This record gives sequence, C-alpha cells and structure tokens, in this order.
Amino acid sequence: MASSPKITIRNGRLIDPASGIDSQTDLHIAEGRIAAVGAAPSGFQPDRTLDASGRLVLPGLVDLSARLREPGHEHKATIASETRAAAASGITTLCCPPDTQPVIDTPAVAQLIQQTANRNGYARVLPIGALTRGLKGETLAEMAALKRAGCPALGEAERPIRSTHVLRRALEYAASFAMPVFLHPLDPELSADGCAHEGRISARLGLPAIPEAAETLAIARGLALAEQTGARIHFRGLSTARAVTLLAEARRRGVRASGDVSIHQLFLTEDDLAGLDANCHLLPPLRTQADREALRAAVVNGDLEAVCSDHQPHDADAKLAPFPETDPGIAALETLLPLALRLVEEGVIGLPEMIARLTQGPAGVIDQPYGRLGIGEIADVCVLDPEARWTLTPETLVGRAGNTPFIGTEMHGRVSWTLLGGRVVFERVEQD
Repeated sequence: MASSPKITIRNGRLIDPASGIDSQTDLHIAEGRIAAVGAAPSGFQPDRTLDASGRLVLPGLVDLSARLREPGHEHKATIASETRAAAASGITTLCCPPDTQPVIDTPAVAQLIQQTANRNGYARVLPIGALTRGLKGETLAEMAALKRAGCPALGEAERPIRSTHVLRRALEYAASFAMPVFLHPLDPELSADGCAHEGRISARLGLPAIPEAAETLAIARGLALAEQTGARIHFRGLSTARAVTLLAEARRRGVRASGDVSIHQLFLTEDDLAGLDANCHLLPPLRTQADREALRAAVVNGDLEAVCSDHQPHDADAKLAPFPETDPGIAALETLLPLALRLVEEGVIGLPEMIARLTQGPAGVIDQPYGRLGIGEIADVCVLDPEARWTLTPETLVGRAGNTPFIGTEMHGRVSWTLLGGRVVFERVEQD
C-alpha cells in the first residue's frame, strides 16, 4: 500500500473528547498519524490541504455492531458495499458480530474478514469472535487464537447461551485472556417468536410480544456472573429503562459492565409499529416512550457510553412477509451520525458529549486506540458540515440495502471527507 500523504485540515472546529479539545484550529497528518494540532511542525509541507471552514473535524466514528453480511449472505450486502457506506458516513471502525456463515469461531474466518476489508480500503473491520463453537452454546471457542487473529471481544450475537453453567465458564475463560464479552440481553424463552414490545400496541395489533422481563432477566444473569467471575461484559443494544437502572446499580458496586444503545431506539417507539412497517421490526423490539426517554438520559449521563448503528442490511424480500415473519433489523450506517446530531439540535445532549458516545466511548469498550485525535494517534478523521440538510431517499443511500423506516426523513449534518489512517477514503463531490 502506498504511503499516506501529508494532509492539513484547516479552519475547522476540532472536537476530540478523548483529548479534551474543542476549538477552531488546524490538524496536520503525516505517515497516517496526527502530527500536530494547531501550528504545523517545522518544515511540514502538506501534499493536500482540506478547507474545513464552517465544518466539524471529529475522530472517525467507532461502531460496535454492524453486520456486513459477508461471508455467507452476500445477496444482502458485502464488506465492500457496507464499508463504503460507512466511509460516506464518517465511520472508520466497525465491529462485525460473529453470526456470519461460517461463524467467526476460527482465526481463518476472522482473518478473512479483515483481509477483505483491508483490500477494499474504506473502513477498518474488527470481527467479534464467537464465545462458543458454531454459536451453539455448548463448547467454548478457542478464545486465545481468536484474540491473536485480531478479535477485540467475544460474543454470541443474538443467540444467547441458554446454559448458565456454560456462560459462566465462557466468562471465566474470556477473563483469563482479558477479553470483553458482548452479551445480547434477551431471554430466549420469553422472547421466542416475539416481534413487538408486550404492551398496548402489540395487544391491539395482535402481534406476538416480548415482555420487558426478557431483557431484565438476561441483564440480571449477566451481571451476577460478571460479579462472580470478574469478567468484563458489555450489554449490546439495551432497550428498557429497567435495564439501564440495573446496569447503573451494578457499576456502582464495581461490576465490570458497560452497555450501549442502538441509535434508532433513541427515536422510535412501539407507536411506530401502528402501520405495521416491517422496517420497524427489530430485536430488541421498540419499547415505550418512557423507555426511550430513559435511554436518552443514560446516554447523556454516561451510564451508556456508546451509541451504535446496529446495522442490519436486508434484501427487499426479507421485509415483504407479514410483519411477524419478516427479518428484524434496520440498515443504519448512514443514519447514525445524522440522528445523533439531531439529538444535539433538539437540546437532548451537548455536541462534545454526543461525539464521545460515537468515538471515545465505544473504542474504550473494546480497548482499541481509535476514536481520538491526539498527537501520535491514528489519523481516522471525519470532516462534517453540521449545517447541511438533506433527505434520506433510496437514491442517497450508499449501502446496498434500503430497509430503514427513516426514508423520507430530513437529516442533519453531512460528511464532507473521511480519512482512514491518514488516507482520504471518502470525499463528497459538490453536485451531491
């Protein structure tokens, strides 16, 4: 690969929560890393200068959950198509859940995913290794080998381990390798065949329901085992107020636990199911307005230190069946940052705090050196026009899939340039 050029990004508002920087200044990049903030180093001659006047200069976003559908489901999307969409959205690092085909339970699969992403060059992909072989919840995977192959964390995607004994052993084993474990908090018995929150909307529409207890029971089990084993756990995709309360209480006791929320859970509620739009079929399901407000508050106060896309692209056929029979999930890479900026515009959260939940926070969950722009750090950069207003349409989508309920919605903010390791991997042309 050719060496990275020297680049100066001038006149932007640089916001780097990890370094405590929020100021109008210049950023200088050399050899793929941040060379200086403010004045250029002595003798520095940039190969290219980007004028960021009126724009925000941010660390590249870190997304803890984005399904890229490759290997195994290339008819839905590919690593190339989705990392290109990520680059267009300011996302430079994505975590890929292990439920690919084949499952990410061997170094070979983990390395294949990373090599494919590197070859395409749009974004960095970090595979989450499987806790158990084949995600069957029976035999532990070779965690040490997965760690050596580049997996920063372990998990079972949306297939929770039914055996508490196996989960305990898995957490003990992961703790011995200092690897965080992603847990999808949904009790398999209480959530079986459900597609909507158990409440007034599911009752009125006659939809199979998933009670709040399906999440809180799984949270309680995970926290108890984390306390017992000393393992680091991360709850992927919380959806209820009670879950946030349980997590916050455990953290105050010293339990090594964290959590995130998918960006759509901060906007949509069970009321959005009224029209039976299959693009609102999600797992966990959309909950109540009170749950949404509690999730927002947890993002503001830091009880949830990461907000992610939970990107799940689907082919059109996957959303055409009756609502309960459709595949759950939203294509969400391209709405992550605009929706986050809407929270800022609505006064829900300050801009630096929101940027922290998209960069420093998720990078810290997986102990990776991304999401920061201090001197010497890897030059993953997002340059954003915060005043841009645009409407999400099938034509504006860069990724392959269009399964999102936000089609037709006005979006806030648009990426001008994205840099990955000091190389420009996305540049918006004026006619866009």
